[in-house]
Amino acid sequence: MKTALYPGSFDPFHNGHLEIVEIASKLFDHVVVAPMRNTQKGEPLFTLEERTQMIADSVAHLPNVKLASFSSLVVDLALDLGADVIVKGLRVASDAEAELQQAQMNRRVTGIETLFIPCSSEYSFIASKYVRDFARFGGANRIGSTVPEPVLVKLKEKFA
Repeated sequence: MKTALYPGSFDPFHNGHLEIVEIASKLFDHVVVAPMRNTQKGEPLFTLEERTQMIADSVAHLPNVKLASFSSLVVDLALDLGADVIVKGLRVASDAEAELQQAQMNRRVTGIETLFIPCSSEYSFIASKYVRDFARFGGANRIGSTVPEPVLVKLKEKFA
C-alpha cells in the first residue's frame, strides 16, 4: 500500500489543489491531505478547523483520501503516517525553486522523496492569495470557477 502526503496551507483550498489531490488519488493507494498553519504567510483567512472541513467536503468523492492536521515538520508527519512520498503541486516555474530546495532538504534529513505534480494550464493562474483578495473585496460571485463549491459557500458567508 503506497501512501502520499499532500501538505499545504490551503487558505483557501482551490481547484488547483483539488486537481493535485485527484491526480495523487489515482497514483497512490492512500492520500493524506494535511492543512497547516504557515507562519510565513501571516494570519490565515480561515482557521485550521474551517480549512480542514472545506477540504473534507471538497474531496468527499475520493474514497482513498483522508485528512490530517499537524503542527510539526512535514517530514515528521510523513514518517508518523508511514507515507512513501510527499506530493507537491507546481503551478509555474518559480514554484519549483523553493519546492525543490525543500524537497532536497527533506530527502537529506529523512530519506522521504517528494513528487512534483504540475497542474494543468486551466488552473496554473489560481493562487489562494488571489482567491482571498477577490472574496475580500466583493468578488466572491466571480470566483466560482476557481474553487470547489464548499469553499465558495464559506467565502460568501465570511464576506457577506
